[in-house]
Amino acid sequence: MPLSPLLLANFQIPHLACQKWSINPSFFFLMLQPYLVHFLYNSSTTIIVQPKSILSKHSPLDLFVSSFLILAKSLHHLMRKRRSMAAITYDPNCDLQKIKELPQHRVLVEEIEGLIKVYNDGHVERPQIVPHVTSKLPLELGVISSDVIIDRFTNIWARLYVPKKLCQGNKLPLLIYFHGGGFCVGSASWICYHEFLAKLASIANCVIMSVNYRLAPENRLPAAYDDGVKTIAWLRQKVVSGVNEDYWWLNKVNFSSIFLAGDSAGGNIAHNVAIRVCSKLGELKPITLKGTILIQPFFGGESRTYSEKYTAQPPRSALTSMSADTYWRLALPAGANQDHPWCNPIAKESIHLVDLRNIPGILVCISELDILKDRNLEYCATLNRVGNKKVVEYMMFKGVGHAFQVLNKSQVAQARTAELIAQIKVFISR
Repeated sequence: MPLSPLLLANFQIPHLACQKWSINPSFFFLMLQPYLVHFLYNSSTTIIVQPKSILSKHSPLDLFVSSFLILAKSLHHLMRKRRSMAAITYDPNCDLQKIKELPQHRVLVEEIEGLIKVYNDGHVERPQIVPHVTSKLPLELGVISSDVIIDRFTNIWARLYVPKKLCQGNKLPLLIYFHGGGFCVGSASWICYHEFLAKLASIANCVIMSVNYRLAPENRLPAAYDDGVKTIAWLRQKVVSGVNEDYWWLNKVNFSSIFLAGDSAGGNIAHNVAIRVCSKLGELKPITLKGTILIQPFFGGESRTYSEKYTAQPPRSALTSMSADTYWRLALPAGANQDHPWCNPIAKESIHLVDLRNIPGILVCISELDILKDRNLEYCATLNRVGNKKVVEYMMFKGVGHAFQVLNKSQVAQARTAELIAQIKVFISR
């Protein structure tokens, strides 16, 4: 099949290749087809090739034979789209081994606007809607922050927040904190969490480990729970092996006062990690789990609650019923529905809740305007009923919605955030 001169008109073909193999430009164009990085979606597309690497690694015959199918497909695509031809630019510094071919028929299958896009081939895009920051903090805050690696293989790490001064020389409680984001977005390096947790460490006078766990859908649940358990095991191992200069902050921690904490999906993770370790509390020594702090914990269920149906949400709300459904589809094991115990811990009054009776205290922080309000209240009531005693206490924050403490800068939200921090300080100081 001869090539149209129009197709060849814009191609800049290096003379060295034609001279080396004594072939005409049309045949050389055929041989380059398998190595085109991105073939023509619009007239401004530029295709980059590196003839030197191709010449050195492949014979003309190999390239010629392997090009026929790709060429036919490309020409068919061109005629169907009726787009103009782009130019091939020769870049001697380009390394084709580092450039991935972009798929031509990628289909969007799930999206939460501005936060995440998931495609049919498994590709995931997360726009950087929230800035990532380093561990640096203002000196006047009185908190030292740094990052530590928990597991290099799975890339789990944590950001530490350590108050510079001890209160009356006493060692401090430790909060192992899990950020929110529907299990699918978020990071310990997001500026909103960095600022909130630094303030919490300073005012509540506690050490905080903010865990950067694996995200769904690339790593569906229970990956985040596994990362939480692994973080506790890592902490215990460091305590048992003895403090060294790399882990100086351990000298400031009271290991009989460890709390699992988190907001939204992070609250869910704290709950499920607590269930996992409660049956093995004796194996955690010398560290002791003293309680959990669940801030607007992200739970769900197949049947809508009243607050999920009727709580009015602003257009840019941090969580809506629709976005919650999408998060669960992406996070739960394939085929599971929202009555899975990881999502709905009170479905059939899960027997796993009984294990939480061994935890001295559970604090649940609920937002009045949050669609999760009723689920959070039901969680507290069910846990107290299953435990045959009041093991859960909760506090309702008036006039604010989901994730107000990290995403809302209004005066009302700031006042409620101060109340939240004060309540946490009282809870961990008992």
